[in-house]
Amino acid sequence: MKEMEQALRQGLQELGLPETAAGDLVAFGEQMLKTNEVMNLTAITDPRDVAALHFLDSAALLTLWDFRGKSVVDVGTGAGFPGMPLRLLEPTVEMTLLDSLGKRITFLEGACAQLGLEDVHCVHARAEEFAASHREAFDVATSRAVAALPALLELCLPLVKVGGVFLAMKSVDCQAELAGAQTAVETLGGAVEAVKDYAIPGTDVRHRVVVVRKVRPTPAKYPRPFAKIKSRPL
Repeated sequence: MKEMEQALRQGLQELGLPETAAGDLVAFGEQMLKTNEVMNLTAITDPRDVAALHFLDSAALLTLWDFRGKSVVDVGTGAGFPGMPLRLLEPTVEMTLLDSLGKRITFLEGACAQLGLEDVHCVHARAEEFAASHREAFDVATSRAVAALPALLELCLPLVKVGGVFLAMKSVDCQAELAGAQTAVETLGGAVEAVKDYAIPGTDVRHRVVVVRKVRPTPAKYPRPFAKIKSRPL
């Protein structure tokens, strides 16, 4: 995996982030690709693309927000993005990886054990169910899940403390989606604080982070069951 490590180290340098976790990131990438042979974790399998489109894309969040000492929940984490790179690159983060698919969580539990990440919480649950016992418990929620912003807001903002933020990782052409999410933002107790674009090192790809500040408590009736979130978005 020399190609992965080379691309990763070069990209971390470009982002101004320490390379000390590069070895652990590569080890995680190797385990992910090996597991991917028998379980659908990622469609990205080229080692350099894994470095750029998974690791460096996730790592870029650290240049846009201060995660030091924060409690973070990564909603719909999938194979562990952006949560795993964030935790490996910023060890002071208290990370919870949340996904509704048990096989993914089993993979992440094994990966965390291999890397000695005993303090990472890997949770198999739907976000709307997890909110029942973890309402407004986190400083930061992140999500790179492929879902419309109103649905992501309803799944994520209830988990965020008042004063905390939800960081939604989106494409740079999400203007219409963001405009259509204003009702959801306001209804759920949020306010769009910033929209930040960034380039992934070593690529021509640009992505966007929508920063939604939690300014007041989310009404108790949210989140609704996922079927209602999907059929009747805010």
